Amino acid sequence: MRKYMVAAVQMDTQNEKSVNWEQMAAYIDEAAGKGAKLVAFPEVVNILSEEPEFAEQIPGPTTDLLMRKAKEHRIWIHGGSISEVNLDGPRTYNTTVLINPEGEIVARYSKLHNFDMTLPDGSSVRESDRKEPGKTITTIETELGHLGFAICYDMRFPELFRLMTLQGAQIIFLPANFTMPTGKDHWEPILRARAIENGCYIIAPNQVGVKEKFVAYGNSMVIDPWGTVIARASDKPGLILAEIDLDYLDAVRRRNPSVQNRRTDVYNLQ
Repeated sequence: MRKYMVAAVQMDTQNEKSVNWEQMAAYIDEAAGKGAKLVAFPEVVNILSEEPEFAEQIPGPTTDLLMRKAKEHRIWIHGGSISEVNLDGPRTYNTTVLINPEGEIVARYSKLHNFDMTLPDGSSVRESDRKEPGKTITTIETELGHLGFAICYDMRFPELFRLMTLQGAQIIFLPANFTMPTGKDHWEPILRARAIENGCYIIAPNQVGVKEKFVAYGNSMVIDPWGTVIARASDKPGLILAEIDLDYLDAVRRRNPSVQNRRTDVYNLQ
């Protein structure tokens, strides 16, 4: 499939799973009704709290819902991210899944980089206190193209995106719960840079609204391989639609062959 429609869902997830599940199902129905072949969700999609008691195994209630809806509509679903139970320790994983139109989980990725940072307002966030970092880079070849996976803070590590590109990635997901203070300055320029550097599509569904500790930035985006924002959400929950065109991606990579022009005699990431 060289050309198709993708839907990126912007949610105001709060702390009632049943409400969030209902909204997720409704967004999938809406996206499928509008012709989307792929639906992508934001980080912490099923519940805002990251307390261990709310973590799920995979498969589990949230992924079961997504698997059922994918099969119902015969579409692909990128599951945003949820807190996944860690059987080897108290810290949970921040994990995303990709589900095919048969309702099967065909890829999963756990966030590699923990968000430990002092924000401009002086407050601090230490994700490493509660989250176990993932250990593998994940890409997968599908009928929609070669897909790669990152989550939120991962966007600040260009080597991850370059390695996924070298593994073949054409479309990279970046579900997020990005804060307003950093979002207004960094969200768009970093995402556009990752798309331009690698000649890839970036699908970045973000959270929006007032959370327990901050306001989420919203502005979910789909960015094409030239770095153009081809779909952008406002400051409210909803979904945005954009066309993925892999022939256009190939044309951009021919025009801007920076990946091929790397000096691997001097440096090499693989």
